[in-house]
Amino acid sequence: MRRFCTVFLLCCHCLLLVSIGVGQTARHYSIEKDDISTLIPPLAVLIDSAIAHNPGLKSKDLSVMVNRYALQAFINSWSKNLSVSADVRYGTFTNYATDALTNLAVSTNKSEFRYGIGGTVKFMIADVLDRKNQIRMAKTEIDIARSDYEEKQIELRKIVIQQYNDLILRQRLMKLAAKNLETVKINMQMAEKEFLNGVIPLTEYTNISAGVANTEAGFENARMDFLNAYMILEEIVGMKFNIVNTIPENYERN
Repeated sequence: MRRFCTVFLLCCHCLLLVSIGVGQTARHYSIEKDDISTLIPPLAVLIDSAIAHNPGLKSKDLSVMVNRYALQAFINSWSKNLSVSADVRYGTFTNYATDALTNLAVSTNKSEFRYGIGGTVKFMIADVLDRKNQIRMAKTEIDIARSDYEEKQIELRKIVIQQYNDLILRQRLMKLAAKNLETVKINMQMAEKEFLNGVIPLTEYTNISAGVANTEAGFENARMDFLNAYMILEEIVGMKFNIVNTIPENYERN
């Protein structure tokens, strides 16, 4: 039942993601205005998707199932000590009997079915005495596997939460870098005019130009940090958000 509910929720989440992607293609993604958290599925959806797609978590879940099957197989193993035999024959059989009056043996021939059924039970005393311990050990193995699964699930939740928040932070830093770059470019345009008009010397103009280059480098670093956080989150949750191809490589104000 839990597995069915998880699959159902993920189907709903995929439909939500598709609708988000369709909506995005109708307009341009702006790093100035749009919040990345409104363009990707909610955090709870991302966590569920990561849990469903994580190979390590699937392995832990399969370990729980294997241990359950092993316990059931051990519980049913007592049946191998049982054996049943059956014999059915048909033919003409001679029956002998002694007449009570004459004390003479009388034989009769009769065609009939004859059958026999038997059974045996064999148990090793050591197996009987150790059976409860073996069952306890098997149940403990299940508990250990289940605990490993839950621990891995908690770790994965933490990773998704951290990466989700890191993505939001990286976008905000990229926005700040873009605004800073915009301001520096405006200053650069003014400095260029002043330099051509002889208002400022070459050294000052050179310093402003170098500042623009450093600011552009800072923006590119912020943009790449954002893209890395974006793609890592996609990889963790097993989803494609279909947003990256709308992010301009170089920030330009329209």
